[in-house]
Amino acid sequence: MFSNVITNSVFAVILTVIVCFLISTLLPGIERKYIHARIQQRIGPLVIAPGIMAPIKFMFKENIEVSSPVPRLYKILPILCFIVVLCILVALTPQAYMIPALSSLVAVVGFLKVEEICYVLMGALSKSVMSVKMPFPDRVKGAAHRKAPLSFIEDISAKRSLRMITYGSFPLYLALFAPVTAAGSIFLKDIVTFQQIHGPFLFTVAGGIAAIVFFIGYMIILNEYPFSIIKAKSDVIEGPYMEYAAKYRAIVFITRGFFMFVLGALFSVLFIGIPPNIFSVGILVNIIVALIFVFLMGIFSAFSPVFTNKQLLPVILGTSLLGILAIVLGLL
Repeated sequence: MFSNVITNSVFAVILTVIVCFLISTLLPGIERKYIHARIQQRIGPLVIAPGIMAPIKFMFKENIEVSSPVPRLYKILPILCFIVVLCILVALTPQAYMIPALSSLVAVVGFLKVEEICYVLMGALSKSVMSVKMPFPDRVKGAAHRKAPLSFIEDISAKRSLRMITYGSFPLYLALFAPVTAAGSIFLKDIVTFQQIHGPFLFTVAGGIAAIVFFIGYMIILNEYPFSIIKAKSDVIEGPYMEYAAKYRAIVFITRGFFMFVLGALFSVLFIGIPPNIFSVGILVNIIVALIFVFLMGIFSAFSPVFTNKQLLPVILGTSLLGILAIVLGLL
């Protein structure tokens, strides 16, 4: 009997992951086709182009020899990011609640931090020829130049990623712990049960404030405009993703769409009390929430420039204060 329960639970988790993953492949296309393209008054790509057709195309491209001190680790990092996002989704499923160490908010935060650290490592391990230090020595005029070590734009991206880990993503983690103060537990099962009894945390004052903070943190951790300083086209071009090509770039594309859906599912669990489960009608709520976040992010990013530190710090500080206010209200 016990083995049958385990088998059924594993089957439910696998089926839920597959369905969620398939839906996530459409999210980047929806953002670019129905939001960015409409705002910019152009036709835009096919919905299946960014999340499905582009990764398939990259799979058949010829790979390049990356310029990296540790090329194998650099190539593994996108795969690690995908695995981390997958682990977060598994932790959110109700079948995983029988494993307390996996289905706690501490575990979710740990996975998110690993995902953030990967960006630091990507930037630190990439040394592309496109980012040779400027300006080039004026050899024609015979001017004397000091022999300084080359700097790379990926190094700048790595430093910015480290900065975002230090304080940039702080609003998201404050928003995650706001429901904990209301439910009195860090375990997802208790948070879901609390909301099923008392109603969604989203419909409280603390929940509404925390939802705003979560959305801003959602854009920050996805490195989306105006918070895309680690891969801003204006100066660091692709940042940590500079040297990824072929199947590795395909994994980067796939992971982004998957991460968008998983963050939406995380919001559904913490703020509405509905975990992703393919055998429940609640999966529709997870899908709707993911779509709402994609639409909102697309609208904000389409009208936003890249923030510099002058704009970034006040926004993060103000949002963090709102997150602290939500936690205090949750305690009350």
